[in-house]
Parts: sequence; structure tokens; C-alpha cells
Amino acid sequence: MGRHFEVRAAAMAASAKQKSAVYMRASKEIYAAAKSGEPDPASNLALRAAIEKYRKQCPKDVIERAIEKAKGGDAVAYIEGRYEFMGPGGSNLIVDTLSDNPNRALVTVRTIVTRSGGKMASVIYNFEHVGILNFAGTETGPVEESLILGDVDVLSVELNDGELEVKVSPNDLAKAQEVLKADLGIEDYDRAETTMYPNDWIEINDEDKVKMQKILDQLDEAEDVQSVYHNVDNI
Repeated sequence: MGRHFEVRAAAMAASAKQKSAVYMRASKEIYAAAKSGEPDPASNLALRAAIEKYRKQCPKDVIERAIEKAKGGDAVAYIEGRYEFMGPGGSNLIVDTLSDNPNRALVTVRTIVTRSGGKMASVIYNFEHVGILNFAGTETGPVEESLILGDVDVLSVELNDGELEVKVSPNDLAKAQEVLKADLGIEDYDRAETTMYPNDWIEINDEDKVKMQKILDQLDEAEDVQSVYHNVDNI
């Protein structure tokens, strides 16, 4: 069938694998959040945040199955982990895991990063824990004013290519959404989650970019990895 078919088949397989990885992460995070309190997003803030985070990334039935599983009698004990690395080209890398086997999670993550030249190191000080909201918009003023009057701890409001990016204190993410809905009718977000945001972005050379991309691709497919944060701007 030719090279074109092989390339297309490989691309489809990669896409399917990426979707599967996202669905798995969503299921675990939503399940763990539902188990942490009531399995009802109306009363469970962590569950509501997890649902909002993955709402546009996976089908509704994936979310519903995870919540239903949490209502059952059997409980899987997922344990959170966080690992910090100095990556290729002096980059900084933070990997969050959620696993029923934390030893396996550590070995997997450490092996992936160190095989491509990284090493474990403290880099957390180069990141800031923030809540981020991305949504369509053209004016920063009304958004910023609404949030400030709503007693939300606003860090920044920026406009980029027809989309607004709002950074708030991570504890105020849900409050910010409530204020924006009540004041401006904003409910649809391209991104709504807490994240580790780098204080400074760096650029690395082509050789290190290849190594870094390999790390990111392998972490994306790793069973126990939930989130990956880095400070490389040109990747």
C-alpha cells in the first residue's frame, strides 16, 4: 500500500495512543477526587475541578464511569508523587504521578528522564503554582475588573491571538469561574486547571530539543504519569 499508508497508519496509531493516555489520566484523577469526598461535583470542589480540567479532552462517558466506579465498594489507593529534574540543555522538569504503585512510578519516571541525559535535582523554586483559565475574548479590562471586585486574587490577565489567559491564585480558581459566569456569562473554557508555571522560559539547541521531546513523548505514554511541567519555550 506504500509509504503514504504506513505514515498515515503510524499517525493514527499515535493519536489513538495519546487519546488512551489522556482517558486513563482523566479516569484516575476523577476517581481519586470523587473518593476524596462526596462523588458529587456540586459539593466536591476537587471533583468539580478534575471534571472541568478534562471536560474537553475526553468523552462524557469516561468521566461518568470514573465517578460511578468511585461510588462502588472497592477502593483503589492512588498515591500522588512529584519528581523534579534538570533536563537536557539546563531545562527544568517537574513530573507529577498518580499511582497504586509509587515505587514503580518513581523508577519509570527516573529511567525515562535519566536515559536522555537528565538528572534528579531540585527545580521547584523556578516554578509558580497558579490557576489558569483560557477562553475566547478580546478585552482584558472587564475581566480583570470583575475578578478584582469579586475578591479573586488575580495574578495577570493577558490577551493572545483572540484568547484571554487569566492567572489567579490556585485556591481561587473555582471562585474565578463563578465570578466570570455571574458577571460576564463566561462558562466555556479551553483550559481551566491549576498548574506549575515557570518563572522564566529558556530555549535549548536542536540536539537537546530532540532529547527533551523524547522525554516528553515517553512520559506522555507512561501509565503512572499525570502531569508534566517544563520551562522550554521552543518545543
